[in-house]
Amino acid sequence: MTLEILYRGPLSGCNYGCQYCPFAKRTDSRQALAHDAACLDRFTDWVELRRDTVGVLFTPWGEALIRPAYQAALARLSHMPNVRRAAIQTNLSCKLDFVERCDTQTLALWCTYHPEWVERQAFLDKAWRLHEMGARFSVGVVGFARFGQEILALREALPQSVYLWINAVKRELHSLSEADRALFESVDPLYPTNTRHHPSKGRSCRAGVTSISVDGEGNARRCHFIPAPIGNIYAPDFDECLRERGCVNETCHCHIGYVHLDHLRLAEVFGEGLLERIPEGDWRQASAPE
Repeated sequence: MTLEILYRGPLSGCNYGCQYCPFAKRTDSRQALAHDAACLDRFTDWVELRRDTVGVLFTPWGEALIRPAYQAALARLSHMPNVRRAAIQTNLSCKLDFVERCDTQTLALWCTYHPEWVERQAFLDKAWRLHEMGARFSVGVVGFARFGQEILALREALPQSVYLWINAVKRELHSLSEADRALFESVDPLYPTNTRHHPSKGRSCRAGVTSISVDGEGNARRCHFIPAPIGNIYAPDFDECLRERGCVNETCHCHIGYVHLDHLRLAEVFGEGLLERIPEGDWRQASAPE
């Protein structure tokens, strides 16, 4: 079995100030950073001792890749024989020297472009460097209509093999024009999937079976969107907590949640790129199964 883990430690600081984000421009204290690093080390040690195959995606509240502890953890995880993927969500504002210490066959980055906080060329320079270093990565943008021309320019300038996804802003979908939607779908063929609240209550989901969310204390949940813990990864009997459960939420509308719903069959779309949001094969041919 491969256990996919979405790890979110206590880190909450971010160096960007996006108005729609509750963690914008929040700063962690030195004590908070030290505590987060200790939690991260403990988690990384635990992964190394697992006998099964593990995939890790760091999903921090803030920006983690500017922190040396996360760069070191990714480098270490990427070289573990039992780790199939070591990935992280990032705004790509960090230096990329750490990639040279990683196994790029295992490392992956989920990169978000924030046109209000970084110049497009500066972001593209880093994307192309990742490409030249042989690192796996996807790129995404939040789907505000005002970003339309930036999204088109970014798509034109990125390596053609790189998948550019667009996160739908659910609260603004009603105000999007048909031209806006057509633009987004022309760039990201899977954009329509992200615009929906997918029925999930009682539905079969791999969350809690082969995918879990883990916090800094080791508490495991089925996913980020169901708060009740199912156990703690540091408990000796933790594996007994991994079992089928029907979803308790009425709907699921975030990619890192609904991608695990069995009836959507998105595992077929993303394959080995599930954690880092990279469709299998040519992204231009990607489409969600009916």
